[in-house]
Amino acid sequence: MVRIAIFGAFLALVSWWVYRRLVRATGLKGRPARAVGVALVVLWVLALIGIGSGEVFDPVWARIPGFVGWVWLAALLYLVLGLILVAAGSGIARLAGRPQPTDPSRRRVLRGATVAVTVAAIGAAGYGVTEAHTPRIQRVRVPLRRLPSEFAGMRIALVTDLHVGPSRGIGFTRKVVELVNAQKPELILLGGDLVDGTVAKVGRDLEPLRDLRAPLGVFGVSGNHEFYAGDGGRWLDLWDTLGIRTLRNERVEIHRGGGVIDLAGIHDLTSPAPYEPNLAAALDGRDPDRFVMLLAHQPKQALEASELGVDLQMSGHTHGGQMWPLGYLVPLQQPSVIGLDQVGDTVIYTSRGAGAWGPPVRVGAPPEITILELASRPGTDS
Repeated sequence: MVRIAIFGAFLALVSWWVYRRLVRATGLKGRPARAVGVALVVLWVLALIGIGSGEVFDPVWARIPGFVGWVWLAALLYLVLGLILVAAGSGIARLAGRPQPTDPSRRRVLRGATVAVTVAAIGAAGYGVTEAHTPRIQRVRVPLRRLPSEFAGMRIALVTDLHVGPSRGIGFTRKVVELVNAQKPELILLGGDLVDGTVAKVGRDLEPLRDLRAPLGVFGVSGNHEFYAGDGGRWLDLWDTLGIRTLRNERVEIHRGGGVIDLAGIHDLTSPAPYEPNLAAALDGRDPDRFVMLLAHQPKQALEASELGVDLQMSGHTHGGQMWPLGYLVPLQQPSVIGLDQVGDTVIYTSRGAGAWGPPVRVGAPPEITILELASRPGTDS
């Protein structure tokens, strides 16, 4: 509740500023001005319901109003950015003395720009809802050194960042499962951040995951969001009951055609005690000449993985920025944002994720379910 209260206070300040730009700056009066004020208050309430859905509020009733509130927050992002540009342009024109503050044309231009920005913000959010609705299948060939020939052509489904709970429920999980199974992968890896909320309020929404099918198994690791509601360990225990083999700083052997490689999985970089990531423990005792894959939620964890001889890391977390222009900020915190990359000697694939955190909106970063096809890099000792 403290987090919601703090966010509510911040959002109230932003909403007040938006009200001034929409009403005071444009000279809007009477019923239209009151309608804008009422709409901002109602949307403020819906946004708070969205923030609390899955953790404080039961999604059974909170998901629909919360969905609207979350979409409004996406529109608000673009509205604020646009209004800042309008305000800056107005300020520059005033300093230049064109037109004069008393000139009626100045207010007409300001009103027109404000209307255009508002329509564009709402349109961007609406487009983003459509874009985020269905994850696309992203097929990627991954050339690798040291890959045993028996594993060339193996197809791995990487699924991350569902963020089921506040604005999406069991129907979205079922859709993802159907999309994954239709690809007939040999191995399925779940890269964390499957939920937002508590086991009690959101656990039932993951039920379709028990229908995932892959001959070499279904494995998963925690993300940062599993721990936000204090249920991190309980979430992993639930996944185990759904047929997902959770890797808790552990390693397993994957066998194919007489060959064997290691699959390691570690907790998220920010996991609290006693769930801190420990890659050294996961790799302890392994044959250093054996190819090893790592499932780790954050790309940043590839920095240590490279030092410890990991050949391939698979991650999520970044969402590819999720909503333009936020993607330009992600490289400030992560060494890889989208797709195939290399960190030291470790090849890394970073998925944009299948769902969306917060607003069920994606702009310029469509959701994905990744099918990775492993391949031996020509000229290597595979």
